[in-house]
Amino acid sequence: MFRSNFLEALTHIHPAVVVVVWAPVIVWFAADAWRARAVTGMTPSLVAAAFLIGLFVWTFVEYLIHRFVFHFSPKSKARWVERVIFLFHGVHHVQPWDKARLVMPPVVSIPLAVLFYSLFAWVLGLLASPGWLSPVFAGFLTGYLVYDVLHYATHHLPMRGPVLKWLKRNHLLHHHATPDQRFGVSSPLWDFVLRTSPQSDGREVDERVGLG
Repeated sequence: MFRSNFLEALTHIHPAVVVVVWAPVIVWFAADAWRARAVTGMTPSLVAAAFLIGLFVWTFVEYLIHRFVFHFSPKSKARWVERVIFLFHGVHHVQPWDKARLVMPPVVSIPLAVLFYSLFAWVLGLLASPGWLSPVFAGFLTGYLVYDVLHYATHHLPMRGPVLKWLKRNHLLHHHATPDQRFGVSSPLWDFVLRTSPQSDGREVDERVGLG
């Protein structure tokens, strides 16, 4: 993808890296939310609710990024624009089984996390609810971590149980049958709400994607 060996190396990420990087961050924010209850006045129920809100917000952000950023169709035919879109996500559709390019590199995810943290801090500051920041952000990052690990699993690990099997099938159908639909990876919620969940069940491609 890059002539520079250094830049090329940044695009190859072992899936364990996202767990090593983000699990401690999630624990820190969750612990901070719990520890600060005496100051924030939040009850355990409110901390849990804030965490779930962050998780819910992630599902929407995941959908928006996948649909409108990763699958952005630029009107401009400038080669640099097409190159950027390809680097974002196009390469994954060309090589969906490349184990080293299935999770988001920290060089991308860390700046995005800082951006979203700043956004949450601003919004919650406007709502005069700064005590919600740590539990909401912990939930948001948990959603991201689940998404990245689940994305890797849908391509390379056996999925057991009806829910996980359905998520695996849904994502593989996105790759092999409906690339302009089925944008939810960790949740189908927003595909149903925003009508990007196709009527066809995709049985005709099940055998081709190894689910027949």
